[in-house]
Amino acid sequence: MKNLAILTLAVLASACCKTTPQEQLLRPSEYVSTLVGTQSDYTLSTGNTYPAVALPWGMNFWTPQTGKMGNGWTYTYGAHTIRGLKQTHQPSPWINDYGQFSLMPVRGKDKIDENARQSWFSHQSETARPYYYSVYLADHDVVAEMAPTERAAILRFTFPESAESGVVIDAFDRGSSVKVLDERTVAGYTTRNSGGVPDNFRNYFVIRFDKPIESSKLFDGEREIAGSSVEGGHALAAVYFTTRRGERVTARVASSFISEEQAVRNLGELGDDSFDVVKGKAQARWDEVLGAIEVSGGSEEQYRTFYSCLYRSTLFPRKFYEIDAAGNPIHYSPYNGEVLPGYMYTDTGFWDTFRSLFPLLNLVYPSVNAEIQAGLANTYRESGFLPEWASPGHRGCMVGNNSASVAADAILKGITPEGDVATLYEAMLHGRTAVHPTVSSTGRLGYAYYNTLGYVPYNVGINENAARTLEYAYDDWCIAQVAKKLGKTDDAAMLEKASQNYKNLFDPETRLMRGRNADGTFQSPFSPYKWGDAFTEGNSWHYTWSVFHDVEGLAELMGGKEGFVQMLDSVFVVPPIYDDSYYGVRIHEITEMQVANMGNYAHGNQPAQHMIYLYDYVGQPWKAQWWTREVMDRLYSAKPDGYCGDEDNGQTSAWYVFSALGFYPVCPGSDEYAVGSPLFRKAVIHLENGNTIEIDAPENSSENRYVGKMAIDGKPYDKTFLNYSDLVKGARIRFDMQSEPNDK
Repeated sequence: MKNLAILTLAVLASACCKTTPQEQLLRPSEYVSTLVGTQSDYTLSTGNTYPAVALPWGMNFWTPQTGKMGNGWTYTYGAHTIRGLKQTHQPSPWINDYGQFSLMPVRGKDKIDENARQSWFSHQSETARPYYYSVYLADHDVVAEMAPTERAAILRFTFPESAESGVVIDAFDRGSSVKVLDERTVAGYTTRNSGGVPDNFRNYFVIRFDKPIESSKLFDGEREIAGSSVEGGHALAAVYFTTRRGERVTARVASSFISEEQAVRNLGELGDDSFDVVKGKAQARWDEVLGAIEVSGGSEEQYRTFYSCLYRSTLFPRKFYEIDAAGNPIHYSPYNGEVLPGYMYTDTGFWDTFRSLFPLLNLVYPSVNAEIQAGLANTYRESGFLPEWASPGHRGCMVGNNSASVAADAILKGITPEGDVATLYEAMLHGRTAVHPTVSSTGRLGYAYYNTLGYVPYNVGINENAARTLEYAYDDWCIAQVAKKLGKTDDAAMLEKASQNYKNLFDPETRLMRGRNADGTFQSPFSPYKWGDAFTEGNSWHYTWSVFHDVEGLAELMGGKEGFVQMLDSVFVVPPIYDDSYYGVRIHEITEMQVANMGNYAHGNQPAQHMIYLYDYVGQPWKAQWWTREVMDRLYSAKPDGYCGDEDNGQTSAWYVFSALGFYPVCPGSDEYAVGSPLFRKAVIHLENGNTIEIDAPENSSENRYVGKMAIDGKPYDKTFLNYSDLVKGARIRFDMQSEPNDK
């Protein structure tokens, strides 16, 4: 991160002070609302997010908790009460949480359990920023505030005049402990998790108050326990103070997955800093990271949407490593339960994030992804597999083997630490001929069929088989590129051949991908509107385009460019009808496709998100320009309902970040970005290597969404693709925007 640190002052000065004749820009962090996407529930997702108070990629997040203990929807915008201020590691409500505990300021010694202590609040008295959260808890007459470091946080409570002011510390159920160590310190551990952990998993925490504790009560569930410690199924502690009106009590909190001693060491991140200093440092860190991309010449709403998306793009995957007494990275392994040296990151699903989140890291934050890649190598060493969904260890979710894409793209762009390249290549090869013994979505379920028949059959009891086949074929192409780079020609030839397996599912009658039986016949009956079944959270209209690595080959199957365009146009023309018989209910992704009013295009779920850019491959880039702007304008905002589906650990946000800049990584593992329609009149990307990418579109407007001409470094440019290898050297890109499409 040294280069980022060197750029801090320049970025802050530029982001804070640079002006155009028309506008004065705020600090990047001040545009972010962490409430975007929180107006969600089980039936309709507008992001399925929560307001995370954290540092970029921080080990611990904090959030206000409106849901009951164990509810994956930990905070929903429509809720009226808060039950606690919770340390969370939740990547998604569908994956749920682990390593969680909460603090809740109260007035009254009978306010212990989550129902008794909850308090009404209003969004009018709530401030939600990445670096700071504040809320007025009306039933207790308390203002609660939070500010983060990577592994610690500082909480400040402004109490009323009361002899019964207190803080309830809830270590949650399923096995926990709390102990009052002295008049200022409480420690404990929580084990509550949702899977993906070894038997010895614990999150140890320590809390230090700046005001002496006058009295305390301990509970195991509803049963009060005598003494100064409790260990049981559900440990809680309540500590009390006498306060005058307006008195502030500060709690300094840290945790560790390694030990209580390490939790105390992590508390040192706060040093002797006051609440306001911690808050200021956290904001400066966010300005540094968000300020790596400057945008101007847009509307206030566009700035808020852009930087809120960039914030979400720099939360996950989170650090799962800590720093030992000697200053070295160490981690508790969620794969084998040991404490080991080196990096570890977690809480991401590669089925989502391989598409644009990791390409964004590779371009703008490569030093972060270098650590992530080192952590992936450690995951293979510790478990025998690369993860496909990690939270914190292997989790059973989604399909595909897209760790290959994530690892390959970083290797090919020279980001992976040299000592880990051979390990990751070995891991990628192993993953294509194995499946995890207990987590079937890790490795390749159905690999024996795929490696012999060239596809995973529809009728052999493996669900979502066509989706698996298409993703395995792309993943094979990614591994092939690494094999070429490493000079492994035999491997490369075998993998390149396997990457053509997508053709085995193409049905020339419908010109769509279709499940295929073991005897070679296609599934029958077949409906291209059927969600699930042969596909994953989508239908054939969505998954047919999952040939990221060979769009030209797919076009040939469809009868050439004209036939390809006709089929791609049809996605937006056919009505948003659906068949949900595979699930038995209408899943929320179907509803999100319907309400978007874009035919059968389902931007709210990841398999469709690259489709718009495929027009670039077949000579009609103006359609990519039209539709990318439509999606940005209609399906994103900085409001609590600002997403059109699950945000999914930065993927849906990173799509917006790339698209607003005017280009997109359709095929990670390649050097190419497809050109779209830039959203701002100017954007500057400050690369970690000291170079800059300047993007100018001076005539840009809502009407002028089409690219008339392009120039790079002052020279005319007529391609519809940009190259990573050129951009990292620094570039000045000029878009001449116009209101009519340029069909030349």
